Amino acid sequence: MVEMEQAEAQLSELDLLASMFPGENELIVNDQLALAELKDCIEKRTMEGRSSKVYFTINVSLDFNEAAMVMFSLSCILPFKYPTVLPEITVRSVSLSRSQQTQLNTDLTAYLQKHCLGEVCILNATEWVKEHASDYVNRDASPSPARQSTVQPVDLTFTRLWIYSHHIYNKCKRRNILEWARELSLSGFSMPGKPGVVCVEGPQSACEEFWSRLRKLNWKRILIRHREDIPFDSTTEKMEEQRKFSIFEEKAFNVHGARGNHMDFGQLYQFLNARGCGDVFQMFFGVEGQ
Repeated sequence: MVEMEQAEAQLSELDLLASMFPGENELIVNDQLALAELKDCIEKRTMEGRSSKVYFTINVSLDFNEAAMVMFSLSCILPFKYPTVLPEITVRSVSLSRSQQTQLNTDLTAYLQKHCLGEVCILNATEWVKEHASDYVNRDASPSPARQSTVQPVDLTFTRLWIYSHHIYNKCKRRNILEWARELSLSGFSMPGKPGVVCVEGPQSACEEFWSRLRKLNWKRILIRHREDIPFDSTTEKMEEQRKFSIFEEKAFNVHGARGNHMDFGQLYQFLNARGCGDVFQMFFGVEGQ
């Protein structure tokens, strides 16, 4: 399969996924820049200028019992040679322990390697997760009394950083923000343009690492405008419940301006307010959102 055929297969699969997952948060394109590059290359019939892998997230809610729905997120990155090579898929859920999540992802990769190599397979992967996820959630659900007695509470701190930048234009910086957040299992969003806004949330150590990397890049001005630290003397699951964002994504709000570098702040406020963060708008911009 040549490069152009691979690119067309990726775009066709994305179109199919968009029709299969039409809900607001079911299919989220985390890197809009990469998708725009893919479409542009197909339109111009050349792969020159393509620098970013398509990155998106599929969120599925599974009903394991009558008590509650369980959310699973599939973070998907499509290598340039996909579907000749396998996609990079990472499944996450607050209902999974680290060992359960690792085993699920290992088994999913083995399944795709055996049955789907050379074919588009994101939908297959999603169906596999729907069918098998409950097996991993239920594993080790009831530890033995002896094990329970030796487990000690862990001091945890959940952190949310609200980062302000004079502007965020550079493609490499935007890609770094997305990739670092994914690597560190942080949720939140980034808004490129002038000004630029980044919000990351998750374990304090991961947020600190993200900020350490980000501030070392060359910026005209960047600072933490607001910080939230919530200490826990409990479990990781309790801490995960504090997340206001299910994934990390790049957001664009009705881009306008002579250079196409300004966002609609009204839409930004509505986005924040819907997630219980409306008060942060005034901290950032000094005016009340509306």
